[in-house]
Amino acid sequence: MKILKKILLGFGLLILLLLLVVAGAFVLDSQNTRFMEVDSNSEYRTNSYLIKNVNLIPMTSDTVMRSQDILILDGKIADIGDEIDPQSVEVIDAKGAFLTPGLIDMHVHVWDDYELGLYLANGVTTVRNLWGHPMHLRMKKAIASEEVLGPLFYTSGPKLTGPEYIGDDNLQLFSPEQAKEKVGEYYDRGYDFIKTYNGLTKELFDAVLDEAKNLDYDVVAHPSAKVDYAYHFRPEIITIEHAEDIVQQPLNYKLDTEKLNKVVDLYASHPATAICPTLTVYHNIYRLISEPNIMSSAELDYMNPLIRMVDSQAQYDWWSNSQASDSTWQKRIKDQHEFHLLAIQKIQERGGLIVAGTDAGIGVTPAGSSMHEELAFYQQAGMSAFEALETATINPSKTHDFLNDQGSIATGKIANLILTKENPLEDLLALKDPLKVFVRGRKIERATLLEFKERAKNRPNKLVSGLRYAENLLIEK
Repeated sequence: MKILKKILLGFGLLILLLLLVVAGAFVLDSQNTRFMEVDSNSEYRTNSYLIKNVNLIPMTSDTVMRSQDILILDGKIADIGDEIDPQSVEVIDAKGAFLTPGLIDMHVHVWDDYELGLYLANGVTTVRNLWGHPMHLRMKKAIASEEVLGPLFYTSGPKLTGPEYIGDDNLQLFSPEQAKEKVGEYYDRGYDFIKTYNGLTKELFDAVLDEAKNLDYDVVAHPSAKVDYAYHFRPEIITIEHAEDIVQQPLNYKLDTEKLNKVVDLYASHPATAICPTLTVYHNIYRLISEPNIMSSAELDYMNPLIRMVDSQAQYDWWSNSQASDSTWQKRIKDQHEFHLLAIQKIQERGGLIVAGTDAGIGVTPAGSSMHEELAFYQQAGMSAFEALETATINPSKTHDFLNDQGSIATGKIANLILTKENPLEDLLALKDPLKVFVRGRKIERATLLEFKERAKNRPNKLVSGLRYAENLLIEK
């Protein structure tokens, strides 16, 4: 009996020790990310300003409005014009700098608060997270209440797939009744939209879309090979993800321009359905094969350490081994990437709606900086700087209702803004190094933006990230 008591006591002490370690890890992480709390820095407590002598790029048309004043009150654009009364707010002399709407990344995977800082440091003032965990609901609430400084944050629920797709990165559905139940559950819990994933059968997909329609609840689709690609052009589906899935599904892995034209016809005839290409994340497969030192590159210092250890390494191992066993992989991946550029060029020329997304946060695609790579690929696909910038500003505002008040500089819009020394319409890379960023009118100076990058570098939160992922498995599975 005494031995049993000692065993139970020892077990209890071990559990207590583990709980203390877990609690300590979260406390330490909270202290390390206090710099993202609004009250921690007087610099961004105010959300009302008058910006004078600024060149506006409104994104409502391909123009620059020279030497304007813009009045921001309570985080929204109140007035634009000449010689505006400052109404007792702080006055900022822009000295002829250029003001652009904040960028919107329509496909990301966020793992921690550090990444919120990385997005802002790169001028990304809104993100759409496409793999929802319980932590994202807390993050969304903290940002919405302006306790935490971050890009405006919208998240899907867990990815919905069919019975064949086993894995901890999605939720399997086995019946239409379960599909409808999950859609309703995610709606009630506060996830902003549904994400469907590969593997959904038509029966399950129909059930998801029917319930989404009943709830007036948006759906974002990673295409499912279990239905025709044309099936995804439904009014409930706001965006279709990944240019690569055009090749992998309707084109059956063949770079067939005749079949591509039929897909382009679908986008041209369904202007309310946008494509979110995520060219960067696919191109990074080519880099995994062609750059042997990529895992030790400086840019990976900005990846979440758990993702870098698990997902980045796994992808590197997979593609390195694939190339070692078949030397044609490198050329095949490069050829398919170039075919993606052709697809985007054709969709753009036919008037299809394109919204920028990067798939940042997985593989070797870091938060924030990947947006500038994505926009550069759109220019390689034949877009002008203005057209490429549209994909990350005004085009997203044409998709979800919750994005309608963003993406352009006009009265009544949310004051998500980027101030740059040079004109982005002459070189989009000007957006990569902003002088200031405004998110809901809160000003963030360049020095603070650089600090956000530095704090995110090699961040010490591997344990906390693992615990948050474990929470997701316990709650969502």
